Amino acid sequence: MSPMTERKFRRAAERRRDTPASRQRAVSAQARRALSSVPLLPVRGRQLPLGPMSRRALRRLRGEQRGQEPLGPDALQFVLRDDDDVEEEGPKRGPGGRSPQDAGKEGVRVNNRFELIDVEDLEEGPVVNGERPGCRLADTVVSGSKRRSQSGSAATKKDGEVAEGAAPPEQSNASSKLRKKKKKQKNKKSPTEASENGLEDIDRILKRIEDGSGSRPPGPPPLSSKKHILYVEHRHLNPDTELKRYFGARAVLGEQRPRQRQRVYPKCTWLTTPKSTWPRYTKPGLSMRLLASRKDLSCFTFEHSEEYQQVQLRFLGAVESMEPNNIVVLLQTSPYHVDSLLQLSDACRFQEDQEMARDLVERALYSMECAFHPLFSLTSGTCRLDYRRPENRSFYLALYKQMNFLEKRGCPRTALEYCKLILSLEPDEDPLCMLLLIDHLALRARNYEYLIRLFQEWEAHRNLSQLPNFAFSVPLAYFLLSQQADLPEQELTCAREKASLLLQQALTMFPGVLMPLLGYCSVRPDATVACHRFFGPEAEISQPPALSQLVSLYLGRSHFLWKEPNTVSWLEETVHEVLKAVDAGDPAMEACESRRKVLYQRAPRNIHRHVILSEIKEAVAALPPDVSSQPVLGFDPLPPVDTIYSYVRPERLSPVSHGNTVALFFRSLLPNYIMEGESPEDEGAEGLDRNQGLNRLMLAVRDMMANFQFHDPDAPLEDQPEGDGEWD
Repeated sequence: MSPMTERKFRRAAERRRDTPASRQRAVSAQARRALSSVPLLPVRGRQLPLGPMSRRALRRLRGEQRGQEPLGPDALQFVLRDDDDVEEEGPKRGPGGRSPQDAGKEGVRVNNRFELIDVEDLEEGPVVNGERPGCRLADTVVSGSKRRSQSGSAATKKDGEVAEGAAPPEQSNASSKLRKKKKKQKNKKSPTEASENGLEDIDRILKRIEDGSGSRPPGPPPLSSKKHILYVEHRHLNPDTELKRYFGARAVLGEQRPRQRQRVYPKCTWLTTPKSTWPRYTKPGLSMRLLASRKDLSCFTFEHSEEYQQVQLRFLGAVESMEPNNIVVLLQTSPYHVDSLLQLSDACRFQEDQEMARDLVERALYSMECAFHPLFSLTSGTCRLDYRRPENRSFYLALYKQMNFLEKRGCPRTALEYCKLILSLEPDEDPLCMLLLIDHLALRARNYEYLIRLFQEWEAHRNLSQLPNFAFSVPLAYFLLSQQADLPEQELTCAREKASLLLQQALTMFPGVLMPLLGYCSVRPDATVACHRFFGPEAEISQPPALSQLVSLYLGRSHFLWKEPNTVSWLEETVHEVLKAVDAGDPAMEACESRRKVLYQRAPRNIHRHVILSEIKEAVAALPPDVSSQPVLGFDPLPPVDTIYSYVRPERLSPVSHGNTVALFFRSLLPNYIMEGESPEDEGAEGLDRNQGLNRLMLAVRDMMANFQFHDPDAPLEDQPEGDGEWD
């Protein structure tokens, strides 16, 4: 056999012996040899010779568990070698003249140089029968052949010294206790030292960051240190989080905990929680695509597949039929068609089936969330959806309807997060005009700091003070903040002064709000305020129609927030201060009047869309005639004028337009009637059999002619049958 082959066989044998099982056998053998020094075992007054015992019996005798066998002397021997050195030097003999082949009998040889071992723990030998043998580490961990040979000689000399001067058991126990105590004192640090070291480490890290990045230019803090104003928190999108805070987890969850393990839905969502009563989810053909990415913004859009487009066209036909059952039939074949779910939700809500309406909206949100792009984020506030694309409008409307359900359910904090989410999708255009609602939700959720921060950051470029809702909600937020007892006295006083100042400006700019607000709150004003020309009936009549619409919207939604006695007293004090300024001839009054006439000529289309979705009677009644006369579709109210269509509905040729009067009459009685010579429009519901349509028409005409009677005014009236007078 060649030397190379012999070395390979020898290395393979060493690897086979160096296994966890072989190490365990070596440790157990050392433990048995250490216990063999006890010659006799007393049992019931007699002494029996201790023969060979099993490892299980030894563990029971020592009161230990499996895997905790103590190590004997020289149980572990660490030899770290390089493979190249082993091949060059050949088989070497270990300490004490043993060959590597004897390692399986006396100890365990570890060849893994990356194994982490506490050397101090190994220096303290294990306790065997109450004694601690004075074993030492055999070899020293080094690398390289020269240093390994030097360490081998030093370790041999050290082992000889230990063998010559072995200490008695009592002395070894005392020395081991002393070493343990010293080690604990060494590792233990006082709290002051730990805190000082921690502060020093923090200062050193901060200094290193400053040195690496340089001095930061002056300006607002980055978004990482201060969250974006439209940042949405995931946990607040779940209404159960808010309900748990009000009623406790046990009352909210109830029996839902064991059912959550049986969910079979494909993915976890943030907006809704899938229910077991829903149809099995299959991809309806809805997807999302990334359009562009510029600076820190990403523009996305939803897309409809060809199959989804066909379902959408069928849905439009079902809406034109004015029959909700047609939408139900459509949902049986396409259970996750978004527009059908939203339209049927409105029909259920009109029939006062709120639970079913909310369930349908949640299913629509789940369908759209499953189609999200991997880069689309709900919380960052940097993802945009263009409302001009019809595919994106369904997501806006579904979020708005879900927000309304959450507010009515008593979850204003969750509704506020949905409002921020809708506003973050297109904050510049604000297609649903969420700025008219976000202040109301912030006050209901008692999140006054957020409303104040939004006003401070957006007032410069959005002129929020020109909206009546912000003009009155922000001072109310300051006032309610000043009523909190956990703030310092100085901050409370500052908040109260700021609230009074802002309310004076709001009453000066919008004097027509005061009298309707007092009427909503059932407060009768004094004669000084009621008869004054500034707050009298002329102030409400003289304001422009667009401003009247905004005021009606705000008062119809948020009037109950002013009914608290403290709030009414503060409002009364501020009104008298404004009257003093008016009587003194303050020039700000004339400036505000001229500004009202210029700014509020006509409301934009997004405000009209918001008024229609809000369904507040006072605001809907104030809509201009050209808007109120238009047909409003629940799945797309007041679409933008500059709509971007990705696909167009095929133009439907109406045969009635070129028909005669008889055809028009028959068509009015039966829309499916087809005149001779006309071809059906398609193969769907509109292309029914001609004979069937004609038969239905003839039956309807016969029934009408059979019940048709002429009334003769000269004929005497028939006597009423007996018994009719009892109902008078």
